[in-house]
Amino acid sequence: MDNAILTMQGIVKDFSGVKALNGVDLEVKRGEVHAVCGENGAGKSTLMKVLSGVYPHGSFDGTITFEGKEVAYRSINDSERDGIVIIHQELALSPYLSIAENIFLGNENARAGVIDWNQTNAEAAKLIARVGLQENPATKVLELGVGKQQLVEIAKALSKRVKLLILDEPTAALNDDDSAHLLDLIKHLRGQGITSIIISHKLKEIRAIADTVTVIRDGSTIEAFPVDDSEEIETRIIRDMVGRSLDSQFPHREPHLGEEKFRVEHWNAYHPVDPARKVVDDVSFSVRAGEIVGFAGLMGAGRTELAMSIFGRSYGTDISGKVFKDGVEISTKTVDEAIRHGIAYATEDRKRYGLNLIGSITVNVSAAALGKLARLGVIDRNREYAVAEDYRKQMNIKTPSVSTLTGFLSGGNQQKVVLSKWIYSGPDVLILDEPTRGIDVGAKFEIYGIINELAAQGKAVIVISSELPELIGLADRIYTIAEGRLTGEIARADATQEELMRHMTAGRPEGVKP
Repeated sequence: MDNAILTMQGIVKDFSGVKALNGVDLEVKRGEVHAVCGENGAGKSTLMKVLSGVYPHGSFDGTITFEGKEVAYRSINDSERDGIVIIHQELALSPYLSIAENIFLGNENARAGVIDWNQTNAEAAKLIARVGLQENPATKVLELGVGKQQLVEIAKALSKRVKLLILDEPTAALNDDDSAHLLDLIKHLRGQGITSIIISHKLKEIRAIADTVTVIRDGSTIEAFPVDDSEEIETRIIRDMVGRSLDSQFPHREPHLGEEKFRVEHWNAYHPVDPARKVVDDVSFSVRAGEIVGFAGLMGAGRTELAMSIFGRSYGTDISGKVFKDGVEISTKTVDEAIRHGIAYATEDRKRYGLNLIGSITVNVSAAALGKLARLGVIDRNREYAVAEDYRKQMNIKTPSVSTLTGFLSGGNQQKVVLSKWIYSGPDVLILDEPTRGIDVGAKFEIYGIINELAAQGKAVIVISSELPELIGLADRIYTIAEGRLTGEIARADATQEELMRHMTAGRPEGVKP
């Protein structure tokens, strides 16, 4: 207790009578990396919002002690003055401002109301150097990739003389290289005496970086314990998170493959902004009824571009090639055409493209198939509600009502709404792009079960994923893609991470231009 920089005791927070936190305890030691784990909806982010003042003192029960004194934060400004800085999963940077402007936004170097830009840029240069960025401080944030934007957020935290840095799913949207760099930076900051709390679903990352883990389930603290790099730690965390042992990360499935259901031949697409750049290059593939086919590739390999260009040509220019369903050539030139031909595409970015976050679950579930609910152009709202309620039960969407706004749901439950929407449209072919991104292991297991059930119904399922173990555990066959071209087709029995990576990094033959 003497070495604790933070203690939270008996934290209770409810929303309209529903307890999001029910007596949570958290103790974080000075100078450590402390992981907080739990399923989507367990209360992790709510707890951090209580700590940082997003939910002000008085709106919850319990006590918070920071650096030996009880605190009562009523805003983020209050907690930041004490050196507590939170970096949310959705980064809070202004894309049209420079790196320096973002770092000191709200904390400007000014005299008599005039900003000293020389000092601002000079101090920003020192801060971004500390996080490993080499960019000019005047560079606009929109010119940076997500990984570098994450580093700008940390530089911004350092400008506030951070003592306790809270990172909510910091690597969820990062590739492997950016993730590794960020984790190394967190370790480096620990060496400088900065304490970190990291919320993450990636158990291998927790094993690699955390000193201690606290597991929260259903709004209550289950246990806290030291972390080592053993596989037993993962097993223990999973058991605490879901309340049971997951003997296998993937539910059992006995494949029953039918005739070819879907085929794409010689598909090509060019970049929408740079029409000279080919992003999908002569790709041909097929999927049988009842088959789950995976697509593996590094960031920027062209997986999402391929899927979106097929689905209503919603990405790319100068698109060419042929699409066949049940052996008959079909047109998918618009999203409406693709849906009418029984093709569904669940996007990798559910918050931006997959859901109406300010709409109810009911509105979202019916969005892709309103025609099924309309008579003479008028939607039967009672039937629409009944359909959403049916999917809430089928998909185990954790919510008291389908009238709940979708933006209030956890990531795993939002993903179930996305899947409900497309399943209700009655597709024969489902393209699922990163279906478990940002979702905990318990919710992943449920999503895998849904995917298996869709295949068992005779649907053709395409899964695009950055997680190679996921593809190996789910897919009957896996295609690899690099620089817009297919580089391999591997049967499940032959699939290993090493073999997939070898094909994913194959690149183009010499002399071949994209």
